[in-house]
Amino acid sequence: MTKTSSEIVSRGRIAFVQATWHKDIVDQLRDGFFQEFNTLSDKEVSYFELPGAYEIPLFAKALAETGDYAAVIAAGLVVDGGIYRHEFVASTVIDNLMRVQMDTGMPVFSAVLTPHHFHAGEEHQQFFKEHFVHKGREVAHACANTLEVLRKLT
Repeated sequence: MTKTSSEIVSRGRIAFVQATWHKDIVDQLRDGFFQEFNTLSDKEVSYFELPGAYEIPLFAKALAETGDYAAVIAAGLVVDGGIYRHEFVASTVIDNLMRVQMDTGMPVFSAVLTPHHFHAGEEHQQFFKEHFVHKGREVAHACANTLEVLRKLT
């Protein structure tokens, strides 16, 4: 049974779910999120790591079904590793995160990013580390603002 917006928003915690592929880069998104979210909300954040982005939607659904979380933040980096699969992985993850959100009524925010060009050079890695801090801050604002708007609906 889907919960109402007020029931979901009143929950005290946010779940941050992170894929560990390219962990050194995705950690920057997590850090940017935590730094910014702590200035925007008093909600506690629980942190979870999963092997890859592909596992995130199932875990997000399991978290939603516990009734303990107001929202889930999904973070990951899906890159073209030379084997054509990154596009269907990214598409599957994003489509199923939306499905979790629609099926459960709990906001699910995607910070699972798929850069068009990614390579292992130091300059490129540094660019994405900095970019992920910014994306973490953006998703913190999206989460806090969405929960506030949902709270006002009730």
